[in-house]
Amino acid sequence: MNKTIGILIAIFITNIGFGQDYQLEFNKHLNANDTLRQKQTLESWEKANPNDPELYTSYFNYYFLKSKQEVITMTTEEPEGDSFVLTDSLNQTVGYLGSQIHYEQTELQKGIDKINKGIELYPNRLDMRFGKIYVYGQIKDWQKFTNEIITTVKYSSTNNNEWTWTNNERQNNGNEFFLSSLQDYQVQLYDTGDDSLLANMREIANEILKYYPDHIESLSNLSVTYLLTGEYDKGIEPLLKAEKLNPEDYIVLSNIAQGYKLKGDKKNAIEYYEKSIKYGDEQAKAYAKQQIKELKEK
Repeated sequence: MNKTIGILIAIFITNIGFGQDYQLEFNKHLNANDTLRQKQTLESWEKANPNDPELYTSYFNYYFLKSKQEVITMTTEEPEGDSFVLTDSLNQTVGYLGSQIHYEQTELQKGIDKINKGIELYPNRLDMRFGKIYVYGQIKDWQKFTNEIITTVKYSSTNNNEWTWTNNERQNNGNEFFLSSLQDYQVQLYDTGDDSLLANMREIANEILKYYPDHIESLSNLSVTYLLTGEYDKGIEPLLKAEKLNPEDYIVLSNIAQGYKLKGDKKNAIEYYEKSIKYGDEQAKAYAKQQIKELKEK
């Protein structure tokens, strides 16, 4: 019996060793941008250990990077990122030479299929889920980006944020790490400057609040989606909930003041700017004092 156990342990350790060797080899070829050897390594790896979770993440990286294509473009409007200005004989700008990134959908979908299989086999691997969300953000497929975040939020209530990461290492402070990462995704949506995506932010915030009703950042995000569309009462409501959770959160207090200011409620706006002065840092205090001054001069 002991001999059998010893053999099984030896086999298990050997398989782990092979997996790590393939992973190191793949990463070496990845850093060298050698796609041929990347593919050869992946195929050998798949034959040796087809259910290795790192195989799925490596396949995902391979197909995502393979799908990425840079195209040189000439435009009359200045593109995002670096560009070369084209001028005429009078030194007047006539166009811009820059580059645009495109993603070839067939190769990209192969990567998505691989990571979907990985998530199916290892649902607690948060790096797989976040990797998928990252890709949807890169290709600006905001609906799939949103859907994947919501799916992950729902699953977090199933596994109680007992997440793992690369090489199945347990993610410490799972709850805190998870929620802070979700906040980064909300900021990503907001930073697009696309008002149509406020609906996506609202959907994500509402889903998070179903499971984490005391998450102040999501209450604030929900508020923003209403304040920016002129629905001031709906925007102030979640902030007042956040204030009850932490009456000294000067960012929340300042946002409440701003909500009342936008609504035209001078009295409450001044009251909350005064609270912000009481609890805020020097920058918040200076801003609140300036706002109060302007409100009183009106």
